[in-house]
Amino acid sequence: MACVIMCGIWALFGVDVHSISKYDKTFSKIQHRGPDAWRLEYDLKVKNICLGFHRLAIIDSLYGMQPMKLHKFPFVSMICNGEIFNWKQLGEKHGFNYETQCDVESVLQLYGSFGIEETLKQLDAEYAFCLIDSLKKKVFIARDPYGVRPLFYLSSSNGILGVSSEAKDSERRNECLTCLIDELGLTEWEMKPFPPGHIAEYSILSDGKLELISLNRFFKIEEPILPPVPLEEGTLNNFIFNFRLAKENVHANIRNLLTQAVEKRMMSNRRIGCLLSGGLDSSLIAAILVKLSKEKGLPYPIQTFSVGMADSPDILAARQVAKHIGSEHHEVLFTAEDVLSVLDKVIYTLETADITTIRASCGMYLVSRYISQNTDTVVLCSGEGADEVAQGYIYFRDAPTPDHAHNESLRLLGDIFMYDGLRADRTTAAHGLELRVPFLDLRFTQYFLSLPKAMRQPQNQIEKHLLRSAFDGTGLLPNEVLWRHKEAFSDGVTTVKKSLFNIIQEWIDPKYTEEDLKLATVKYQHCPPNSKESLYYRDMFEKHYEGLSSKFMPYFWMPMWTQVKDPSARFIQHYAAK
Repeated sequence: MACVIMCGIWALFGVDVHSISKYDKTFSKIQHRGPDAWRLEYDLKVKNICLGFHRLAIIDSLYGMQPMKLHKFPFVSMICNGEIFNWKQLGEKHGFNYETQCDVESVLQLYGSFGIEETLKQLDAEYAFCLIDSLKKKVFIARDPYGVRPLFYLSSSNGILGVSSEAKDSERRNECLTCLIDELGLTEWEMKPFPPGHIAEYSILSDGKLELISLNRFFKIEEPILPPVPLEEGTLNNFIFNFRLAKENVHANIRNLLTQAVEKRMMSNRRIGCLLSGGLDSSLIAAILVKLSKEKGLPYPIQTFSVGMADSPDILAARQVAKHIGSEHHEVLFTAEDVLSVLDKVIYTLETADITTIRASCGMYLVSRYISQNTDTVVLCSGEGADEVAQGYIYFRDAPTPDHAHNESLRLLGDIFMYDGLRADRTTAAHGLELRVPFLDLRFTQYFLSLPKAMRQPQNQIEKHLLRSAFDGTGLLPNEVLWRHKEAFSDGVTTVKKSLFNIIQEWIDPKYTEEDLKLATVKYQHCPPNSKESLYYRDMFEKHYEGLSSKFMPYFWMPMWTQVKDPSARFIQHYAAK
């Protein structure tokens, strides 16, 4: 079995190790990402380098701690947050003699054998890693293609570099990366998310400080980096679509690739569960997960979790799905007071002021807290990514052409790490849980996006028509769920009459005057708040992450091709959920 690890990684370069205790308090602020064990280690081969690791052991192995080093390549050390899904295949292909049973060892094996470029080409994985080569005096930092695993970096003009899974700060600026700005007396610095699908190369100078050599993109969404997989008989075994293929083969390929995406994410000795809203995306993943768990003979039933107010649309739909697939279902009911009590914590946890992301995160934060406190499920699957890949947002019906719709999918996928991907990671990791997202599987996304653009558009005013059709008639889900109208998560958890944003706005409204709102556009010139709700979110964000909004949130998430002032799907003319 693989030693799979969810964790928090942290590194500091170019600072005297004798004074590192002054800064290691920042390392503890991401403990929630890995509550089982921790290690803070100096690299003795290279001056002034400190590496930190918080571990959540998904498979309990003595070999799972990091920083990781191998006898075969003693000059290389690495910290990595991720899952390498094809580690066994890589070992068989290249004859690696693994020293551990930890999947991330394959990164070191690849690097030591072939170098960094070939390493990135061969990984079927979700990861953020920092690799130090003391022989070549190099540091490499990389993040997976869609940014499923988080990573931030702080760089200064004098060669100091900080790396961490999260940015985190507080009113006293004494947490994680942001504290280093004050602690180190940095005057010329930049902190931002490390871009997905990129690799940075640094040279280590004699004093341990770093010099950036290059920051390059190694992944483009439409250019496959993995070798092709055999698809259904009659299809091509590459990602160029043959227009003569029968639609039945396309449907079969979608089913097979999504099933494979779920299966590879079942690497775990800790209990696996699934978030279940009752919408198409999470229902498909839950149904496939339960089916596979029975076929594999897992020693426990799959737990599914829905969240919402009593009799909310999501609660009712998820209850129906759970009964159909036979999961051990949990309903996490909340009140308006519950949401308001965690709202500030949610903003701090997310590290964003985006309106849509904060709204959608409240329910996810509450259900994650419940799972952590009341069950032994640690690994969760969910349906994030389907709307971006399969054109699931209602506004896709308004796309002027198939090209416009396709380009919007690419844009959403490229930015998902700052919005839905960020929400999914932070709300679960805040409670020591690991989330896995099959819809962002590389093979699945590369195949789906290679299909004709018109085929992927909404049909008959039904979004994600191709994805729904692929599972039609299989009995995997009830028909009314498979073809259920799109419901935004932050809307579906409450009631048809009163959405979550109504509850939040009624609470925030008395806190500000109209004059406050007018002044806010002067105070916050980047993404100026356009409502009292967004002003409150921005004020809370700035309390923790002052001046970083343009780096963490380049724009407010809003639907395209439609004139609305609020991002809720309920304001779009096509909205028809019940």
